[in-house]
This record gives sequence, C-alpha cells and structure tokens, in this order.
Amino acid sequence: MKSSEEYIELEDKYGAHNYHPLPVVLAKGEGVFVWDVEGKRYYDFLSSYSAVNQGHCHPKIVDALKKQSDVLTLTSRAFYNDTLGEYEKYITDYFGFDKVLPMNTGAEAVETALKLCRKWSYQKKGLAPETAKIIVCDGNFHGRTTTIISFSNDPDARDEFGPYTPGFINIPYNDLNSLKEALKDPNIAGFMLEPIQGEAGVFVPDEGYLKGAYNLCKQAGVLFVADEVQTGIARTGKLLAVDHEDVNPDILILGKAISGGVFPVSAVLANDDIMMCIRPGEHGSTFGGNPLANKVAIAALEVIKEEKLSDNAERLGKILRSELDNFENDMITLVRGKGLLNAIVIKPKNGKEAWDVCLKLRDNGLLAKPTHGDIIRFAPPLVITEEQLIKCVEIIKKTILSF
Repeated sequence: MKSSEEYIELEDKYGAHNYHPLPVVLAKGEGVFVWDVEGKRYYDFLSSYSAVNQGHCHPKIVDALKKQSDVLTLTSRAFYNDTLGEYEKYITDYFGFDKVLPMNTGAEAVETALKLCRKWSYQKKGLAPETAKIIVCDGNFHGRTTTIISFSNDPDARDEFGPYTPGFINIPYNDLNSLKEALKDPNIAGFMLEPIQGEAGVFVPDEGYLKGAYNLCKQAGVLFVADEVQTGIARTGKLLAVDHEDVNPDILILGKAISGGVFPVSAVLANDDIMMCIRPGEHGSTFGGNPLANKVAIAALEVIKEEKLSDNAERLGKILRSELDNFENDMITLVRGKGLLNAIVIKPKNGKEAWDVCLKLRDNGLLAKPTHGDIIRFAPPLVITEEQLIKCVEIIKKTILSF
C-alpha cells in the first residue's frame, strides 16, 4: 500500500484543486472510527458533514446495498421498479407528507425545491410568469450549483462564477423583522432556510425564530421551505431540526444521512397541493429513485429509529457543550450547537489558529475541520457512546491546552 504522502501527491497531481483537505488519508471506517492508510485510528468528528449519522459502514445499511446490488441497480424512471413505491410509502409515512420526489444529492434536492416552489407560485398563487421571488438568508449554504451560488454571500462559493440567476432576495438570518419586511413584496413565492446554519459555523437561531418565520409565511401566503440536508435525520436531537419548534414545513429537503453515507440519496417532500404542480416531463433524474437508493434509504431511516439516535444526540450534545463551556482556557471563545451538531470559535494564540488546532487534534486521534477560518465543527456519528464522547472531550481539552 502507498504511504499517505503518495496518495496526497496523486490527488494533488490528477485531481482538481477545489478542496483543501486536512492532511490525513483514510482507508477504513467503522462506527465512530476511521483509520488512515498507516493504520492509525481516529474519532471522526465531522461525520462527512452529517452524512454518516448512523456511523461508518453500518452493517444493516451496507447489507441492504449488497443484497439489492445483486438483483437490480438501475432502471431509470422510464419504467416502474419494485422498490420505489415501497420506499416512497415508507419515507412519506416517516416524515408525514403526501408525496416525495427522489433525487441523488443535496444540491439537486435544493434545486428541485426551488423549481417546485416557483411552479406552485404560478399555478396556485397566481403570480405572473417570470416574477416569482424566493427569500433566502445571508450566510446560507445550500449547495454549489450556479443557481444556488447566485444567492450565496460567501465570496469563495460565488466570485467569478457569474452571471448569476435572478429571483432571490437575501435577508439577515435570525431576524424576523427583516423577513416581515421582505414578505410585503407580493411576488414572494417562498422562504428557504437552514433551521441551523451549518457551513456558517453552526449558527443556531434564537428560540422562536423558526415558528415565528413559519407563521409570517402563512400570513403572507408564502411557502416555508426547510433545507434539512445537514440538520435533519436526528443530528440535532430531534428527527428534524424544525421539530424543536413544532414547525411543519411546506417543502422539506433531505439528503446526506438519509442513506447513512452509503450511497447518494436525497429527497424533497411536500403535500399534494404543492407536489402535484409538477407534471410528467417537467423534472427528473436518471438515478433518482433507483433501486439501490431506495433500499439503502429505508435501511438508514430504520436504523435512526431502532437505535434511538435522536435521543442519543440530544443527551450527548448537552454533555459535550457542558464540558466545553466549563473548560477554562483562553482559546475557545464560544461553544454553540444543538444535539450533536456543535461548534467552537477559536481565538488565535501565539500565531496558531483553528487550522493548527485541527492538525493537533489529528495528531491526538480526533478528526475535525475548520470553517470560516476560526470555527471548528464537532459533529461525531450519532452512534457514539457517552464513554467515547468523554474520551473525545479529553482529547479536545488536551489539544487546546497544548497551545
């Protein structure tokens, strides 16, 4: 087997330089652990941006993939297959919607939701053609397609990729007054947001913000669209992050952990009055709703309930934040999060920043990654035990104190 350095050189030479990974080369994963090519074991505290909530290579999910891959992998939606209807019934019952539109990646699901929202606004709200606008929030991260980066205010995601797609209004996150003002525009079709902004550094809004925003949308006759690609599927201590405030979105966007990180699966859920606005030929995907995805997603969602991972995330998240809040040091200036989606804000010390902290965490057997320069996310797989979590807290404290 090649060394870590050789694998890194290969990627550097033959791959596009659109990522800046932490210098560690992973070769194996199981549960909360990953191993590098030299055999060193690490706690995974990123969980593939919450895609492996059920832990790496969960046997039940992998088994579903293996079994289906021997039988039928793809039919395209040109024909029916014997797994899609079963999956559609399962997921709509699971989340309480009439219909699902299956896609593959999170960004595709967001694009689907945007199209669905606009379609509804013309057919049901009666907006004039080409006039629909969708409200989004500053600091958002909904994906990297041309349309999505058009309403990003992250220069890395946006700069030099124009011209940009029109039809979006940006307002501050966690600001109901700004939303109320924006909703005065009669051409608003929907309001799309992350219930907790993940890429922005686990920005948790004030209590009551989601419910207040939902109520304002209802009063204005506007769709409330929840992007739960990263926050959904038990990550924040509830099945969905909107469940913390008993909000039922008009359109729900899911991805990542809906497959436990085993296969690309995403989904858009809505009730009939919205979903049936899209007719045959108006939207689709060759791989969306393929047999592998259907079986994997059912298994992944079953694991969430069978192993009570929402409860585990809720309980252990409180322990993690409490331990870090009570840890006296001059580098961690803020601890925030919900469930097992958490972040710390790092104050540079002796010229050392969040990136240096992550390198040292790696040396000490824990993998995390900075975002926005000074923020480190802590989001382990939800199958982590309390004993394992306490060991990880010790690693974090030891690492910080070493600076």
